[in-house]
Amino acid sequence: MTAEYQFTRVLADRFEATFLFYRDVMGFTPVFGTQHDTYADFDLGTFHISLFDRAEMAAALGTSGLPVSAPAQDGVCLVFEVADVRAEAARLTSLGVPLVADVTDHPDWGITTLHLRDPEGTLLELNQPLP
Repeated sequence: MTAEYQFTRVLADRFEATFLFYRDVMGFTPVFGTQHDTYADFDLGTFHISLFDRAEMAAALGTSGLPVSAPAQDGVCLVFEVADVRAEAARLTSLGVPLVADVTDHPDWGITTLHLRDPEGTLLELNQPLP
């Protein structure tokens, strides 16, 4: 199989809030859709993040009658390398975005990380290589 494009799709119950988070907080440029739609794409250069209304996806799959979620550990983490994790932490907290875990050096991983969640609860990691 050859993949032409790489997408990660976030299924959203709170589509408008999630769209605005990726556009306004993360600074990603939408290339398709608006906060008033049920589908949108953000082009990050090497791949796309897509948002899709969770109820619409469930209807397409025939799973509308099943529970939306179950208690569990995170199953997905979107990871973004940034130039300065500490500057991003300051920017995010100034916007009122709660951090799941503050800036942490991980010498065994070779990176410095910061963790937060989008309005859907999706775990995000911002990281940069350790010097």
